[in-house]
Amino acid sequence: MGSNADLTRAFVKDVKRVIVKVGTAIVTQADGRLALGRLGALCEQIQELNSEGYEVILVTSGAVGAGRQRLRYRRLVNSSFADLQKPQHELDGKACAAVGQNSLMALYDSLFSQLDVTSAQLLVTDNDFRDPDFRKQLSETVKSLLSLKVIPILNENDAVSTRKAPYEDSSGIFWDNDSLAALLALELKADLLVLLSDVEGLYSGPPSDPKSKLIHTYVKERHEGAITFGNKSRVGRGGMTAKVKAAVYAAYAGIPVVITSGFAGDNIIRVLNGESIGTLFHRDANQWAPAGEIGAHEMAVAARECSRRLQVVSSKDRSKILLDIADALKENENLILAENAADVAAAQQAGYEKSLISRLALKPGKVSGLANSLHMLANMEEPIGQVLKRTELAEGLILEKTTSPLGVLLIIFESRPEALVQIASLAIRSGNGLLLKGGKEAKRSNAILHKIITSSIPENIGKKLIGLVTSREDIPELLKLDDVIDLVIPRGSNKLVSQIKASTKIPVLGHADGICHVYVDKSADKDMAKQIVLDAKTDYPAACNAMETLLVHKDLVQTGLVNELIVELQIKGIWWSSMPSESDVDCFSINYHLN
Repeated sequence: MGSNADLTRAFVKDVKRVIVKVGTAIVTQADGRLALGRLGALCEQIQELNSEGYEVILVTSGAVGAGRQRLRYRRLVNSSFADLQKPQHELDGKACAAVGQNSLMALYDSLFSQLDVTSAQLLVTDNDFRDPDFRKQLSETVKSLLSLKVIPILNENDAVSTRKAPYEDSSGIFWDNDSLAALLALELKADLLVLLSDVEGLYSGPPSDPKSKLIHTYVKERHEGAITFGNKSRVGRGGMTAKVKAAVYAAYAGIPVVITSGFAGDNIIRVLNGESIGTLFHRDANQWAPAGEIGAHEMAVAARECSRRLQVVSSKDRSKILLDIADALKENENLILAENAADVAAAQQAGYEKSLISRLALKPGKVSGLANSLHMLANMEEPIGQVLKRTELAEGLILEKTTSPLGVLLIIFESRPEALVQIASLAIRSGNGLLLKGGKEAKRSNAILHKIITSSIPENIGKKLIGLVTSREDIPELLKLDDVIDLVIPRGSNKLVSQIKASTKIPVLGHADGICHVYVDKSADKDMAKQIVLDAKTDYPAACNAMETLLVHKDLVQTGLVNELIVELQIKGIWWSSMPSESDVDCFSINYHLN
C-alpha cells in the first residue's frame, strides 16, 4: 500500500497557476449567513500563495444562499402580522442570486483589502462559452489581472442565467460551479485545480458510515461504479457526485485535481507543499497504483482468510514454515545487509539520533541469530489447543479453557528491522494473521524481510497472511476495521499508545512506562552477577530493555563487588548518571548511561 504524498510532490513542484473552487457549504453557515471565519482563512491562504508568486483564481459559490438569508429577513421586516399568517412561498432564486452576489463580493473585497490584495469579479453564464470571442477575451482579461497580482473571482451569473432544472443535460457546457471550475481550468490553462468540500475528500461510501474509507488516489478503472455516494450537500447544487465528475473531466484532460476539506484553515497551502491530504485525481493515477496494490480493508480481509487456513494445518506444517524462513534468511543474508546498510546511510544523512541508528543497524551475526531463533521457536511446544483449565459444570458437562489464535493483529513497531522477523514468526507459530507497520527509517530493510518471509509461506495458506503497511496515512483507515482486526499492538511512546486507543474500537495492547532494573542481592554469585550486569547493558545498549538502573544490596559495598561492577562498566564505556547518598535502606541504585 502506498501514499499519494510522493505523487502529489511530483507535480506540485511545477505548479504556477491554481484554480480554487469553494462551495456553498463552505461559504455559508447552516443558517445561511456567510461563514466569516472560513472565508477569512481562505483569503489568507490565497494572499500567502499570491505573495509567493502563484497565480490564484477563485471560483466561488454561495451567492444564492447568502441572498436567500438576506431576502428572508427583508420579507420578514416588510410583512404585516396578517401577511405572516399566510403560507410563505419560496423566494425567487434569481433575486436571491442578485442580492447575494453583491453581499458576497463586498465581503471578499473587504477581506482581501485587509490583506493588501486586490480582487476582481467576473460573472459568466453557460451561453457565454458558446462564443469563441468571449472565451478569448476572458482568457486575456484573467491574464492581465494575474500579471497585476489581482485575484480574479468567478461565479456563474445565476441572476440572469436562462438555464432551468434539471441543470445537467446534453446541451449544457457546464451545470454548476464544480463543472465551471473544471471548464475554467482547461480554458485558462491552470496547472492545478483544488475543489474544497465539506468533507476530507472522496470516500468509498457515505462519509457518515464508519466503514467508509478515504480514497487517497482516485483510479477511474478501479473506483468508477464502486463508490456509494451519500446525501447531497445541505446547500448548493452539486455535492460530491458533481465534484467527482468535474475532477475526472479535468484530470483526464491533463490537469491534476485535489478534493479536500474547506473547513481546515490551511489545506490549500498543504496541498501545494506536497502533503498527502484529500483525494488526488490524475490521468496517470492508474500507473501510480499498480493492479496488485490493495487497500487497507482488502489487506486486512486477506490476512484474516489466510490465517484461517493457517490455523487448520498441523503444528508440524507451521513449524516447517518457520524452518523454511530461517533457511531463506541465511541464503539472502547479503541482500538483507545491503538493504539495511542503505537504510542506515539514509538515516545518517537525515541526521537521526545515534540511538535510533543503532537500533536500525543489523550487526554482524544478527541475521544468523534470527535464523537460530526461528529454529528454537519451531521446536517449541504447540501453542494452539492447549487446555489451560477444565471444569466439570455438571455430570457429563465439562467446560474447557484452551489456547487459540487471536485472529488478525495490527502491530506498529519501531525502527528495529529484526522486530519484523520476530513478530512474523510468532504470528505464524500461533496461527495469526498479521498487518505490520514498521518505522519509515527501516523501509528498505522491512521490505526485503517481508518479501523473504512471505515467499516462504506455501500457496495453500497464502502470502497475504502477513501484510506490510508502508504508509503512515493508512493507519487511521486500519483502525476503523474493528470487524476484521482483532488486536492492535503499538510498540512506541506512551503518546502513540494513547493516540491509538483514542482512535479505535479495536482492543489495544499498550504498555506503561518502565525503567529496566537489574538487582544484585548479597547472596548472588560474584562472577554470574558481573556477567549478567555487563550483558544487560552492553550487549545492545540501544534496545528498550537495556539496563537503566543497577540495584544492589548495601552489603555489597563492603565486599567490594559494587566497585568491581562500576569499574567493569566503565571499561565498556558505561558511566553512572546518579549515585545514591547514605541511607538506612537495605539496597541502593545506580543509574547508568552510555558514554
